[in-house]
Amino acid sequence: MSLSRQKIRGGFTLIELLVVIAIIAILIGLLLPAVQKVREAAQRMTCQNNLHQLGIAMHNYENANGVLPPYGFDFGNSGWPPVIPAGTSPTGNPYGAQNQGFSALGLLLPYIEQGNLQNLANLNHSVIDPINLPSPLGTSPVGNFQVKLFLCPSAPERFGDYGPYFRTTGLAPLVPGSTQVNLGVTDYAPAKDLDSGLMSLLGISLADNKGILGMKNVARKITACGDGTSNSLFFVEDAGRPFLYARGQNLGDPSSVKIPVYGNFLNNSSWSDYNTAVTLRSTDNTGTVAFGGLCVINCSNYNSLYSFHSGGANILRADGSSTMLSQNTAAAIVAALFTANGGEVIPNY
Repeated sequence: MSLSRQKIRGGFTLIELLVVIAIIAILIGLLLPAVQKVREAAQRMTCQNNLHQLGIAMHNYENANGVLPPYGFDFGNSGWPPVIPAGTSPTGNPYGAQNQGFSALGLLLPYIEQGNLQNLANLNHSVIDPINLPSPLGTSPVGNFQVKLFLCPSAPERFGDYGPYFRTTGLAPLVPGSTQVNLGVTDYAPAKDLDSGLMSLLGISLADNKGILGMKNVARKITACGDGTSNSLFFVEDAGRPFLYARGQNLGDPSSVKIPVYGNFLNNSSWSDYNTAVTLRSTDNTGTVAFGGLCVINCSNYNSLYSFHSGGANILRADGSSTMLSQNTAAAIVAALFTANGGEVIPNY
């Protein structure tokens, strides 16, 4: 009996296998940038939507209270909230008399469906009171809670330890946010601040250099925005805190690393801390020389607009609309947007 011969099929040769691998690698290389662009576009839209929701919350707050929230408040100065009499401070804080109240973001919690969180956060006590700190220094989970509307998915995960702030070795973690309050262009350091030191280079002069939320303990009406709500800002992106970033590079923790051009400062980061407010200042184009130029977007997160998006940072106008501001936007335009009653004529941007 003759056996039928079966045709034996050979496998891939090494060269064929290498060619297939090379083709797959090329396809992945071509597709990866497109996937990254789509992902970044989605994250940028999420950030803008978060800001828009905060804009709605701001207007709802004003409708309910007759005024906008101040960027922050201190006990004793204004007697605000009203349950704390003017001239007095909350008592019982083991760190001593602490008058620092909550930020505007903390006051907005009931208007972004976080009323339960505000119930945990005792507004009648200082934000730096053990009642409002997470364990081990306190018992409340307030500081540990991430509020998604305050965060941008493009920003890196990070963690802020306020222990050095209280001069204690115990851990005092407070969750950072990416959204920061627009404080306005400052005027209290003539040699350093954008308003006083560099406005002459920009060719503009501001009669009122404060933002619409730019006065602590003072709650303004939306009608006080003389420049128009579409020409003034509620919030801006200033991401990366508590670390100091310059052009995408993490320069470290400014509370423990002394950086000559910046000095030793705590880069406040928690959403509950009103020191997150952004006072517009500038750097050179590298972001490493403070007040050394006119770069105010994506150069440094030290009191400037800063994001981990390519090409710009998101802003929230006082009319509730959000958009990305190109990092090539002139510093004079950004400064004008920061003010509520500067009287500037702002060109298209």
